[in-house]
Amino acid sequence: MGRFKGIKGMILLVIIAFLIVGYYYHLSNKTIPEKEEVQKETLTETQKVLVRDLETNYPQTPREVVKYFVEITKCLYNEELTEDDICQLGMKLREIYDDDLVANQTQSEYIEQLKNDVVTTHTKEQTLFNYSLASAVDVETYTMEDREWAKLHCIFGIRQKQLLYNSDTVFLLRKDENGHYKIYGWELVSKEQ
Repeated sequence: MGRFKGIKGMILLVIIAFLIVGYYYHLSNKTIPEKEEVQKETLTETQKVLVRDLETNYPQTPREVVKYFVEITKCLYNEELTEDDICQLGMKLREIYDDDLVANQTQSEYIEQLKNDVVTTHTKEQTLFNYSLASAVDVETYTMEDREWAKLHCIFGIRQKQLLYNSDTVFLLRKDENGHYKIYGWELVSKEQ
């Protein structure tokens, strides 16, 4: 009978050991994803935009290119940035611009104008609070001069102090030799149009 108590006690001890190890394993695996989520959440919108590697992760459609443009623009006009942040965001914008658009200004001229635009926007207390891109079926694509082009609308919701208004912009994109759509230019649509 004493032998049965010993085996019963040993089995109980093994079960308790398994429960402790299992609980420890459960807690260890549970805390790792939470740490990763916290790290992702602590990135600012500017940092999220800047970490995107356009060499390997270039937007695949004209809509995605314009959406990335808007994300950068929101960072520029809605966040408090350092001059270095503005420069880095400006360089990201130039990566999605068509070569002909980039050729209109030197890099330093472009960055200087961008800094002035950001200061002016902050002085006027303007923010970009919303945007609406044309749906995929509303993107007009065509071929001209042996190049593929795309045209689409984006409506920006802008807040200036207490005033809210929309700005309708038409973007024109051209596909480059790597098959990437690049922003060739844009134009504000007047209310008469």
